[in-house]
Amino acid sequence: MTRESARLLIVGVGGLGCAAALALAHSGIHLLGLCDDDEVERSNLHRQILFGDEHVGAQKVVAAAHTLRSLRSGPQLRLHRERLLPENALSIVRQYDVVIEGSDNFATKFLTADACALARVPVVHASAVRWIGTTLAVGDGARPCYRCLFEDVPEGFVPNCSGAGVLGPVVGLIAAAQVDLALALIDGVRVEGQLVTFDGRTDSVRRRDIASRPDCALCGRTPIIRRIDPATYVLPAYAG
Repeated sequence: MTRESARLLIVGVGGLGCAAALALAHSGIHLLGLCDDDEVERSNLHRQILFGDEHVGAQKVVAAAHTLRSLRSGPQLRLHRERLLPENALSIVRQYDVVIEGSDNFATKFLTADACALARVPVVHASAVRWIGTTLAVGDGARPCYRCLFEDVPEGFVPNCSGAGVLGPVVGLIAAAQVDLALALIDGVRVEGQLVTFDGRTDSVRRRDIASRPDCALCGRTPIIRRIDPATYVLPAYAG
C-alpha cells in the first residue's frame, strides 16, 4: 500500500477527528472518509478546528468537508452522514485500508475495535479528556487490540470530553500522534501495539509497546467475539 492509493476513515468528526483530518489532508493520501451523525455546536469551536461560527447547526461531516475542500490540495472525500452502528460497522470499515477512531463514547470505540478486527482492517484509537490523551495502533491481525487494554464497555456513566472538559492543545497533540501511527501503518512501519500517552500537566509524552492478553475476548488464544452483537454496544449515548 502507498499513501497515493490509501483510503482512510475517520470515525467521529470531533476534536480529534477534525485535527486528524486536517493533518491527513496534507499527507498525500488518496481518499478520506468521514463518519459522524452529529451537528456542530458553538461549544465545539474551541477544539474542533475545522468549524467556525458559520457552521453551527450544520452536519459535522458536511462542514468538515467544506473546510477541507477549500484547501489547495487534498484527498478525495467520502461522507458517511451516520453514526457507526452495529448494523453498518462492518460494511463501512471494509471500504478502507486504515481506520482512525476518535469517538467520544466507549460503545463506539469497542464497536470500531471489534468491526476492524473482524474485517482485518488496521485501526488507530485515540481519546482525550481533561489533561490526558492516549492513542493506540492496532494492526490488521488485531493483536494486541483495544480490548487488551479495556476489556469491555464499562457499566454506568463514564464522563467524556464534553462532560469532563478537555484542553484544546491536548486534542491537537494526540491527533498528531494518531495520524503519525496511521501513516506509519500505511508506510509499512511496524507500530502495531504502540501506545502513546500525553500528560498536559507535566508536558510529558510516553511511547511504549503493549502486549496482547492471552485471554482477550477479541484477539486472545480462544477469541469469543466472532460477530457484531448489537447488545454488546449499548450506552446511554445510543438512545434518542
